[in-house]
Amino acid sequence: MNLEKRISSFSALGQKFRSFEEVPADYMDAMKVAEKENPWFTFENIKQAFLYWGLVLDCETIGRWLKPYHSNIQKITWSRRVGVIMAGNIPLVGFHDLLCVLLSGHNLLAKLSSQDASLIPVIVRSLTEIEPAWENRIKLTSGEVKRPDAIIATGSNNTSRYFSYYFGKYPHVIRKNRTGVAILDGSETIADLNGIACDIFSYFGLGCRNVSKLYLPENYNLKHLHNAFLQYKDLFHHSKYRNNLDYYKSIFLVNRTPFLDGVFYLLREDEALSTPVSVIHYEYYKDLVQLKRKLDQQQDQIQCVVARKGLLSGSVTEPGKTQLPALNDYADGIDTMRFLTEKI
Repeated sequence: MNLEKRISSFSALGQKFRSFEEVPADYMDAMKVAEKENPWFTFENIKQAFLYWGLVLDCETIGRWLKPYHSNIQKITWSRRVGVIMAGNIPLVGFHDLLCVLLSGHNLLAKLSSQDASLIPVIVRSLTEIEPAWENRIKLTSGEVKRPDAIIATGSNNTSRYFSYYFGKYPHVIRKNRTGVAILDGSETIADLNGIACDIFSYFGLGCRNVSKLYLPENYNLKHLHNAFLQYKDLFHHSKYRNNLDYYKSIFLVNRTPFLDGVFYLLREDEALSTPVSVIHYEYYKDLVQLKRKLDQQQDQIQCVVARKGLLSGSVTEPGKTQLPALNDYADGIDTMRFLTEKI
C-alpha cells in the first residue's frame, strides 16, 4: 500500500469521525462499553476525542504534517513490527502512535490499555473496512508484546523503568509522566480564562497536556479564576471525581495543609507541578524571565506551557488549546515520526 492510499484511508476515517454529532451504532456500542468499564470515560469525553480526530484527519492536514518525513518514508521498503504499549488515561490517547506507525509504513502490534480496550478496536474495524489491506498490518493484543523490531511505550515514571528493562535492547521511545502549566500576568481576557479552565478540567484533568499548575503574578485576584472555573461545576456530581475531591480535602484538613476550597476543586499553593484529580497547584512569580528559566530546568516534567498570545516567546500553547494539539505536537517532545523513519 503506497503512502497516498494510507493517507486517503485515514482521511476517510476522519470524515467518519466528523459526522459524530450523530454517533453510528457500532461506535455507540463501543462507547457505552468503554464508559461502563472506565467511569472516567464519559460519553461526552469520548465523543470530544472522536471529534478532535475528525478535525485533523484530512488529506491536506496529514500531508502538511508528513512533508518533512516524505523522503524517508519513501525509502522504507521493509516494514518493521513496531510494538506500541498504549496509555489509557484519556480516550483514544494511543491513537496518535497508531497513526504514526501505520503512516510511516510499518506494521503495528498494539497492547491495549485495560483502561481503554474498546475504542481502538472499533476504529481498526472501520479502518479495515475503508482499506482491507490494513488487516494484515495491524494486530491488537491485551497480552505481551513479543519480538518487536522497535517499541513505543507510554506509562508512568515507575512503569518507564520496567519498559526500559524489558525493551531497552530494541530501538525505543519510552515516555514518562508529564503535565501542563499555565502562566498568567493578570491581563488575560475572559476568553483566555475560560480557555485555561478548559485546559485544567477537560477529561477531568487526567491528560498529560492538562494544566495542573498555575503561575500567577503577585497580588493576583483569584476570583477571576473561580468565575471562569464555574463552567465545570457539574464535575462535583461525578462519583469518581467527587471521591477524589473528598479524599484530598480530608487529607489537607487532617494535615492542616492550607488550601482554598472552590467547592468542586481545591486550590493549593505548592511548588510541585503534578497534582491529583480535583487539586490545582499555584505559585506566585515576580519576574517572567526568571520563571522561564525555572521552567526550562523542569522541561522533562512539562508537556506544554499555556500563556495568552504575546506573553512569552518560544513554544507556547494558547489558552483552551491543550487538548487540540497539532499532529506534530509529539508527546514528551520526542519526534515519533522521525524515530519511525530514521531510527529503525
